[in-house]
Amino acid sequence: MSIKDKAIKGGKWITTSTAITTVLQFGQVAILARLLEPAAFGLVGICTMLIGFFSIFSNLGFSNSIISKQENDKKLLSTIYYLNLCLGGIIGVLVFFSSTLVAAYYNEPKLVNVIRLSSLSFVIIYFGQIYLFLLQKELRFKSVALIDIIGGVVGTTVAITLAYMGFEELSLIIGNLVMVSVKTLLQILFGIRLFFPVLHFKLNEIKDHIRFGIINVGDGVVGYVQGNADNFLVSSMLGVQALGYYTIALQLAVFPIQKLNPIILQIAYPVIAKFKEQPTELRNTYLKILDLISFVNFPLLVGLFLTVDGVVPLIYGEGWESTFPLIRIFVFVSMLSCLGHPLYTLVFTKDKPQLLFKLNIFILFVKIPLVFLLGNYWGVTGIACSYLIATIIHTIINFFIVNSLIGNFFKPFFLNISKIAMFCVSMVVLIYMYKSLVGFSGLYNTLVQIGIGGVTYLALTLIYKYSLSDLKNLKQSL
Repeated sequence: MSIKDKAIKGGKWITTSTAITTVLQFGQVAILARLLEPAAFGLVGICTMLIGFFSIFSNLGFSNSIISKQENDKKLLSTIYYLNLCLGGIIGVLVFFSSTLVAAYYNEPKLVNVIRLSSLSFVIIYFGQIYLFLLQKELRFKSVALIDIIGGVVGTTVAITLAYMGFEELSLIIGNLVMVSVKTLLQILFGIRLFFPVLHFKLNEIKDHIRFGIINVGDGVVGYVQGNADNFLVSSMLGVQALGYYTIALQLAVFPIQKLNPIILQIAYPVIAKFKEQPTELRNTYLKILDLISFVNFPLLVGLFLTVDGVVPLIYGEGWESTFPLIRIFVFVSMLSCLGHPLYTLVFTKDKPQLLFKLNIFILFVKIPLVFLLGNYWGVTGIACSYLIATIIHTIINFFIVNSLIGNFFKPFFLNISKIAMFCVSMVVLIYMYKSLVGFSGLYNTLVQIGIGGVTYLALTLIYKYSLSDLKNLKQSL
């Protein structure tokens, strides 16, 4: 089977997996938002920041290294496997004992149990992670999809059940631990045929992977700090309740790119890596990726911007009105971010991960002063605006990096995206006309607005961008 055929077949499975897990997660948040207070989401948000930071160190970025270098040597993989286990155990212990310090800093005693429970994920996850990397490298996305689906179903069921039983914020943490455990077990079962660790551990043999990984970790640390500075400062300056509103708003606005982009990028990265010695194929593939990402994401994000005042009460219930302006700001953040995300596939393929590191360093020094300045004047809305400004700057620099790596980027990119932008503008005009003439609140009006936007975008797509046969092929590729 050719690389293209594997990618298309894999895309179908990843799409199915993403659709199912999206429904599960969306349902989980919608249900828990009615059962839990905003402060509970704030506590979990703080814990997620801490876990996310330590996760950067625990695998040294070996996933990208294994895929980029197409690593198959069993002895080298065994060394990486054992190193991952050691790092995961050390990080788990550090997170466990940091719980009291973090709880004291935020003056939130409940954080102790939340963080300690979460630390167990480091003991579990790295037993199976290398198998996930290898499954992705070999384009075995059916297995990856089944792992995600089964883990998602079990984890979501546990989280919702525990929330009804009164476990509050711990329901989210325990549900995640169960999901991680199930996924790890399945990763081992599906991947054991690709690799079985042998008794071999020599760090000097994986020095190229370590070098690659150290740069990746450096970029991850800087990217994490600049990506989470807003969350940290919201919780520090404004408290966990404000962080709860901020977290829910950000989750909803980035939901499309978190769920749709991985479908494309999870398949695109291994494919791009195989074209690293073919510049023309590399450039054309990257442009197609951006075109597909913007085509799929932009109408959803524009639709969310227009219907947020009707969608949020329907999903989360009453009491979340403070998220409306935040969601509208984050929509623009998401639109720009979805165009910037694919850069990692290119720089890792070109063996230039230092470019991401330098970019994130620069954005870090831009974003943090903005967060302090705008946050002090306009609170949580100001912090969201600082995120948007930093993302605009990040995207501009990102595009120039892409142009330097593949050449002839700007003209074909803007030609592709100009059509999509015009389709979205047409959606805006028609939906605003409906809201002005008829109304916007309630289930009926919200569904009509969504229908108007969807029909408009589809009609313009068929007239000016794709034929029906093209859309069928696009559906098959997804």
